[in-house]
Amino acid sequence: MASKVTRREFIRDGVAAFTISFAAPAFLVDIARAQGAVSRNLVVIYLAGGNDALSTVIPYNDPFYYSRRPNIAIPAGQVLQVGTDGAGKAVGLHPKLTGLQTIFNQGHLAIIQRAGYQNSSRSHFQGTDIWGTADPGNPSANGWLGRYLDTLPSPIDPLAGWNTSGATYRALTGVNLSVPSITDPRSYSFASPNSGAEAIAERNSAIRLASLAGNRSNLAFVNTSAIEAFATLDRVGAVVGYQPSVTYPNNGFGQALKTVAGSIAKGIGTRVYWVQTGGFDTHSGQGNAGAGTYGNLMTTVGDGLLAFHNDLQNQGLLNSTLMIEFSEFGRRITENGSQGTDHGAGGLMFAIGGAVKGGIYGTAADLNPKADNPTLENSGNDVTYETDFRSVYAKVLDGWLGADSTAILGGNFRTGAPTFI
Repeated sequence: MASKVTRREFIRDGVAAFTISFAAPAFLVDIARAQGAVSRNLVVIYLAGGNDALSTVIPYNDPFYYSRRPNIAIPAGQVLQVGTDGAGKAVGLHPKLTGLQTIFNQGHLAIIQRAGYQNSSRSHFQGTDIWGTADPGNPSANGWLGRYLDTLPSPIDPLAGWNTSGATYRALTGVNLSVPSITDPRSYSFASPNSGAEAIAERNSAIRLASLAGNRSNLAFVNTSAIEAFATLDRVGAVVGYQPSVTYPNNGFGQALKTVAGSIAKGIGTRVYWVQTGGFDTHSGQGNAGAGTYGNLMTTVGDGLLAFHNDLQNQGLLNSTLMIEFSEFGRRITENGSQGTDHGAGGLMFAIGGAVKGGIYGTAADLNPKADNPTLENSGNDVTYETDFRSVYAKVLDGWLGADSTAILGGNFRTGAPTFI
């Protein structure tokens, strides 16, 4: 029989110091395996604006889906069928998501329905911050990814995180690391009017100046960030020459994913990537199967993710890469007068990767607006959450990154976590 490990011993020695056995709790086994794995990458894909989950994953046999969305519902015959959920309800993907259907058919896509939290904020800013901090009670705290990066052994690699977006999202904020925003590695360089030896001398001088903050706290943060930026220049530059094994879509989302693939393939040491694509605040002209704003959004997402998936797969890197995708909230069930949808509650998460246990997790809502419907809220206008989004984060932290999710998330959210990895 395995000896009992005390909490003090666990904190002191770390989970990797213990042998995996039948006596070990499941979450410790997950952490130990993750810590023992060769370099693992996490790519977080954020759909900014509040994605309409009911147009992404469609309950095409629910009559209320059609009666409440007479203009924007996806015709059942055009839905890309993927199977039934745990409650036996048939669901399918938007017809423009052929790329995701391909990934699903390979067993590499987990669809997590009705993800969210109690009393969902319908504000873009607060909702984004809540998903970023993983703390609905304190959305101004540091981010869950920033807190994870803060746990890495010191000194922390300044390129441990890479934000491909121009804006820094709260999820990436921490104490010990300023995650760089690098939208284009070609332009991430030391700017000098000179070249050759002169430019090298200027760069070295700038590095020395940034090292002289001393005890001047008003300069310490700026200078530390500058030193970290200098330390990343050459490694980021190596990504510029990356030649992918597939052709990526020629749009911002596709090119950001190509950059991430280049970084992973070059082995520059980044652990966490942030990729964003926007336009999901579809209050009007949403469209249905093909025409309209939403179909274009789905084409962008599906084609970009398929290219990224196939590129990594071709290079033997898919098993060491996990992608999770989410938005700050779902949208209303009933379409509005402008043939769009307004801010709602329960949303949708995806997990993609070679190690993902593909399938449909959670259950679709019953869209009947009756008063006693437990799957709806707000007088039947919104989908209520079933899976706490923090349980997905917990699974990622424990089972993929080898961290302690309880310490990072400020509570135990392992219960009810979908077993997608």
